[in-house]
Amino acid sequence: MKNDHYDIIKSLGYIPVGLGENIKSKEFFSDKTKINISNKNPFYGEYTFHYWIWKNYLEKIDTEWVGFCQYRKFFVKRELIELDLDLKNLKDNLIKNVDIDNQQYDCILGNQFSVQNFKISKIIKNHFLEFLLKPDLLFFKKKRNLKFHFDLFHGKGNFDLALNCLDEDNREDFKLFMETRISFNPHNMFICRTKILNEYYKILFPWLEKCEYIFGFDKLKGYGLQRIYGFLAERFLSYWFSKNFRVKELPIIVKDLSDYKDL
Repeated sequence: MKNDHYDIIKSLGYIPVGLGENIKSKEFFSDKTKINISNKNPFYGEYTFHYWIWKNYLEKIDTEWVGFCQYRKFFVKRELIELDLDLKNLKDNLIKNVDIDNQQYDCILGNQFSVQNFKISKIIKNHFLEFLLKPDLLFFKKKRNLKFHFDLFHGKGNFDLALNCLDEDNREDFKLFMETRISFNPHNMFICRTKILNEYYKILFPWLEKCEYIFGFDKLKGYGLQRIYGFLAERFLSYWFSKNFRVKELPIIVKDLSDYKDL
């Protein structure tokens, strides 16, 4: 995210949110005012803004639906083969309103991402010992569930430690979800009925805060560990919404807004 993305985001019909130390413009919505955890942004990612909404803004949202995307990732109406879109075509394909066909649902998540299709080159580079000890993982995809994937990329055993901090009402079901599923809804992106937000936040944030006593911040090195709180939230989002509400899945497109900076 950069300061000069503001006008482009506004032109798409979205509310620009600027997080992190690179954003100096006061025009963006920010997580740095009132009750906030903006100092945790390098570790929590977009969830420092969700926390700010929870503590400061939730009652001010006067729409039935509320949604969140990323500056390089957007919900779109249909699968797009051509990704070299001009700004007009991007606007035409973005989800901006929940249409009548989707009113029967409570939440919209991105199409599921499978964790089974590892790139062999990436495995050899980063996780050779793990697969050397369990070579059958290279050949039997069904053994590569969400828990295995999390252990592989975010620290072996870290999910179990985090799970022990989760409230009892969700602990066993979330464990089962991670051990039996091979895909999840990615990118911490969702659109939901506004009334659901508080229910989600009041479970998520106390859990992540408890996890801080285990993982802290100082020793989290490398992207897979530094953002562990965001990655835990990403898996929990898929579990919690699908367990409790009627979920619709839609495609997510990756498009860098810097492509339009000269327009």
